[in-house]
Amino acid sequence: MGIKKFKPTTPGRRWMTVNTFEEITTSTPYKPLTVKLKKHSGRNNTWRITVRHQWGGHAQRYRLVDFFQVDKKWIPAKVETIEYDPYRSAFISLICYKDGERRYVIAHKDMKVWDIIVTDDKATLESGNRMEIGNIPTWLQVYNLELIVGQGASSIRSAGSFGTVFSQEGEYTQVKMPSWEIRLVHKKCFATLGQVSNPDHNQVVIWKAWRSRWMWKRPTVLGKSMNPVDHPHWGWEGHSPIGMKGPKTPWGLPALWYKTRSRKNTTSKWILRTRKGKLMM
Repeated sequence: MGIKKFKPTTPGRRWMTVNTFEEITTSTPYKPLTVKLKKHSGRNNTWRITVRHQWGGHAQRYRLVDFFQVDKKWIPAKVETIEYDPYRSAFISLICYKDGERRYVIAHKDMKVWDIIVTDDKATLESGNRMEIGNIPTWLQVYNLELIVGQGASSIRSAGSFGTVFSQEGEYTQVKMPSWEIRLVHKKCFATLGQVSNPDHNQVVIWKAWRSRWMWKRPTVLGKSMNPVDHPHWGWEGHSPIGMKGPKTPWGLPALWYKTRSRKNTTSKWILRTRKGKLMM
């Protein structure tokens, strides 16, 4: 795919870029696999804001994407369309199984209409095929990774991302994640071969504020630009130093160098090397 620029006819167009969407084959989704989600703008049942910086947005319908595919083992599926999904950065594809059922899946970078994909414990080594990660040779790229057996794909799903099978040892497979973290994954977990579609997503320049509003995002400002009642970093006229030992959150807790991770259900025992290069075992 490519990136499209605009003539600078207005200030909002000057540096804005968009995807060319060359891979997209249809503009209308498969309606039986879409639902309408109610937006709450970051508020809870008492209408208090619990997630900041959410508001507005364009009308969207959620596409029901299949992150399991294990109930369709060894049933070949034909790719019918490559579609845009407003709820995720990657493209999705509508596939039709040989038994007639249709489902949405995350598309890989080189997926084309009429391609055939299959899910099985040990499938052929072609992009788009889903199989147990213990049967995937080392140094191949994977996405849609399942971290817990039977849970469904929960990692490596964003645009352009991929993991690398590092080694096969004993019960577990070592996978190099997109963050460069090396993690142990059980060999019975499923993964899809290839790289996630839309690799140029991070090159798109939003540029104007209202385009962020279309994506349900409200503006953010510095804490020292706020009133004293709203943030510990408040200043007087102009920008002044924060005037305290270390930056704080809006609620007065340390914002840096402060551990907030819960150790009750930690996953550190499955991490061999952190994203910062620290060896854990």
